[in-house]
Amino acid sequence: MVNAHTGNLAPASAERACADESPLAQIEFRKVTKMYGGVVALRDFSLTVRKGEFLTILGPSGSGKTTALMILAGFEAPSSGDVLIAQNSVAAVPSFRRDQGIVFQSYALFPHMTVRQNLEFPLEMRGMKASDRLAKVDRMLERVHLKDFGLRMPSQLSGGQQQRVALARALIADSPILLLDEPLGALDRNLREQMQSEIKQLHREFGKTTICVTHDQEEALTLSDRIVVMRAGRIEQVDTPEALYDRPTSRFVANFLGEANILSQVGFEGGAPAGKIAMIRPERIAISSLASRPVDAENRQSVTGHVEEMTYAGPLRKYHVRVRDEVLVVREHVAAGQPVFQPGDQIQLSWLRSDIRLLAE
Repeated sequence: MVNAHTGNLAPASAERACADESPLAQIEFRKVTKMYGGVVALRDFSLTVRKGEFLTILGPSGSGKTTALMILAGFEAPSSGDVLIAQNSVAAVPSFRRDQGIVFQSYALFPHMTVRQNLEFPLEMRGMKASDRLAKVDRMLERVHLKDFGLRMPSQLSGGQQQRVALARALIADSPILLLDEPLGALDRNLREQMQSEIKQLHREFGKTTICVTHDQEEALTLSDRIVVMRAGRIEQVDTPEALYDRPTSRFVANFLGEANILSQVGFEGGAPAGKIAMIRPERIAISSLASRPVDAENRQSVTGHVEEMTYAGPLRKYHVRVRDEVLVVREHVAAGQPVFQPGDQIQLSWLRSDIRLLAE
């Protein structure tokens, strides 16, 4: 955010303080529906986004997440409903007048322009004089660690470098809203993790209201203040990353955001209430040999089974354990001296009763 009096970047903490003090949402979707012929892409979509918030819209293909972003960006018009920015309807406002920075999965850099020219372009469109553009581009290149790459063409950059240029171009015009459309989808795992850290730092520094669309659960959990989980054009659940993972309200959310063991036959004494199912996360289950100490029956539940598969994944071991007619997934952190179980081993599983979650079907 730019201070109107000094022209300097306001601290992210000050920006968030302003957001907390303001009772008004920065962005509002009001019962937005989008139809493509007879197909409903978005149905009665209502959502508020606070100033300075990093909100991720998460969902599988066809869930409506990209449609919501395209409507906010002005590339699509809602069939019904309204979109407001700072309390003003923008449903009829063209995209180029919405004052938003946008980063696409494909980066959408101008291939015939150098990195510097790509960054100068939005400033030139706003009528900024050449000397000011030069200084601002220099500062931004320094900020995204590309100060020696200004004269290169996009084709001469790695994927991670192109992504930094795309982010820098979206940030440099000082638009109050930043839209990210699958921003890290084209990067390999290591680069994605690096860029997740970079995006978090940039968000803290610039304090922009940021809407990110992704199907990557890890990306959503890492980056977001809140996550909107979408399903078939509707919002399934909205909450903080921690709350969504630990307290999902439906089987869909539990399965989409991480792995979930549904306990239909084992480990839930007395059965779940009508219309509910019992769930526990794999890392909440302890695995031990049958000869281990007895389980604290007052606080924990236990079952016996046998290992069907063990997978080693660096810091984690993942077990598939058959208990009666079900296979439960168990994840544990690798530690020195820890017993390692192999397929066929008879074992005991246990978990805290308080770790069971009841979900809607």
